[in-house]
Amino acid sequence: MSAQVIVIGAGPVGQSAALLLARWGIQVLVLDQRPGRGRGGSKSICQQRDVLDIWAAAGAGKVAEEGLAWTTARTYYRDRELFSWSFEREGPLPACVNISQTRTEQILDEAVAGQPLIEVRWDHEVTGLTQDTSGVTVHCGQRLLRAPYVLACAGARAQAVRGALGVAFSGGTFEDQFLICDIKADLPGWEDERRFYFDPVWNPGRQVLIHPCPGGTYRIDWQIAPDFIPTDADISRKIRQIIGDRPYELLWHSTYRFHSRIASRMRVGRVLLAGDCAHLVAPFGARGLNSGVPDAENAAWKLAFVLNGWAGEELLESYHVERHAAALENLEITAATMRFLVPTSVEERMRRRAVLEGGRVAEVDSGRFAEPFWYVDSPLTTPEPSRPFLGRPPKGALCVPAPGVILPDAPLPGGRLREFTRDGFLVLLGDMCDSRLFVQVLGKVITAPLAVRGLAEMDGTGSLAERLGAGPDEAWLIRPDSHIAAIIPHAGPESIAAAVSRALGGSPDR
Repeated sequence: MSAQVIVIGAGPVGQSAALLLARWGIQVLVLDQRPGRGRGGSKSICQQRDVLDIWAAAGAGKVAEEGLAWTTARTYYRDRELFSWSFEREGPLPACVNISQTRTEQILDEAVAGQPLIEVRWDHEVTGLTQDTSGVTVHCGQRLLRAPYVLACAGARAQAVRGALGVAFSGGTFEDQFLICDIKADLPGWEDERRFYFDPVWNPGRQVLIHPCPGGTYRIDWQIAPDFIPTDADISRKIRQIIGDRPYELLWHSTYRFHSRIASRMRVGRVLLAGDCAHLVAPFGARGLNSGVPDAENAAWKLAFVLNGWAGEELLESYHVERHAAALENLEITAATMRFLVPTSVEERMRRRAVLEGGRVAEVDSGRFAEPFWYVDSPLTTPEPSRPFLGRPPKGALCVPAPGVILPDAPLPGGRLREFTRDGFLVLLGDMCDSRLFVQVLGKVITAPLAVRGLAEMDGTGSLAERLGAGPDEAWLIRPDSHIAAIIPHAGPESIAAAVSRALGGSPDR
């Protein structure tokens, strides 16, 4: 097979990238340095609604089906509950599911095995990269492989890849460790709740996080001292302090430290970096894999459009612009969380204690849960003054639609709204717009895949326009990754054509 894209790394981000590229008809070669799929525990467990949507498009909808959809997050200070919040119930997919990374990888492997455009080669450690004007040569020791483009999803330890590209990976490492255990136990009332404890009596001065998972299993994370090496007796004691004398089975355990780092560039010529290879954040808020998979989707549709001749290479630079901004936002949010969780100065410690003991709920930061990044300031987005971005919504709530924001999902006869966005650009028209005229004009000037649909015809009732807040004279341009590229009032085909050109990396005025 002659690969059009080489994906480095067969973890969830690399698997997702390969599946999404193949969905666009792109031949993919996946390389991984390991001898085969390793066996492990829960690892990254919280998968957000929009990532579930991406995986459904990639042929891995079983992740959402098998995952446990928890609904409530409770936060405690010692033995006192401070507050709880719940996800906004909207859309056909759950707001979040918990499922072990091991099982997620198995589901993605099944989808990869069924895709003839993907080849996976294990035991291929990438030791270097060289590129020229026509492609990239991947060095695996003495073996040389070549493709027009490379997408590096090789994880945090991909120093050889970043070094070959001259990419810095600045940041820091958190000193404390975390002990993770997967247990199977009967814990009535805990089955659909995430619990976060500040300074519990059974882990004084540090935090504990408990997540329900499928099959009556639970994931427990203890923050522990940097030099603490837990024995089997320590682990048993810690579990008993939480669940009492109930029977339990220890399924897996590990320790880890986390880092906060970001690559100086996420695109270097014909090579794009994604996932942990490009950014690392603290785990509170589940912003790791939930950011890596959108990296993969953003890269996949843009690489596919360039390879298929629907866009020029200038589109690829927007990958760095958009996803680097997303990584910076995640670093900012998780850094603020860490300043609250692990204060480093006397002033920070005093403030945290005052907030927790005083029950100042609005100031408690146990991690803002992952949400999609909004490409409001992207060069691909056409701004509209009458549709301004209203800022970050309350925790667990959906963002009000605006240019740059991801399109809300909604059930439709025979499917979901977002399922109509994955095959190219989608133009949604209000009742006052002439869809035949749009089809006639756009078909002459746009070579990229594009569909034109009336909002009323999509659900047959007209309620979809009301649900989205779309006006009767508006045209909405939706990108292949479900983000809104433009909302244009009093729209004509020419204005949408200009917005499509901009969304393909062209000049806004072209």
